[in-house]
Amino acid sequence: MEIKEVKKLSLELMETSKAAYLTTIDSDGYPITRAMFNLRNMEQFPEFSEFFAGLDNKFDIYISTNTSSSKTEHIKKNPKVCVYFCDPEDFKGVMFGGEVEVIDDMEVKRKVWLDWWTRYYLKGLDDPDYTLLRLSPKNAKFYYRLNQVQFTPSEK
Repeated sequence: MEIKEVKKLSLELMETSKAAYLTTIDSDGYPITRAMFNLRNMEQFPEFSEFFAGLDNKFDIYISTNTSSSKTEHIKKNPKVCVYFCDPEDFKGVMFGGEVEVIDDMEVKRKVWLDWWTRYYLKGLDDPDYTLLRLSPKNAKFYYRLNQVQFTPSEK
């Protein structure tokens, strides 16, 4: 498979995967994986399609979470993470790795906010328990039909 096709298929997976699977490293050095909202999923979160279309790096991944969560504690100690998107029925997937950053910019947090999230962040957008993470992946591995292709998402 050519890299151009792999990148196209990877972006499609990011837009259709039901969940984004985030892996962090716990305090004992073990990986912990959990399913997160896939904010890139066009069907589930059409409100964010314009935001993601406007990104300089089309492979940037945003994840909302609670500041008080264990994953946030893991990231403070070790920001190296993986995020995996997949189509389990077709055994197709892409894994992105790199160092995640916590976004404090209220303008960005406002763009990646939905009012119904008050069930998770009781005080709304300004809730100190609302954290936004961004991964600008350094590496990627695409898997499909016994093919594995590594690529650098930032390369044109």
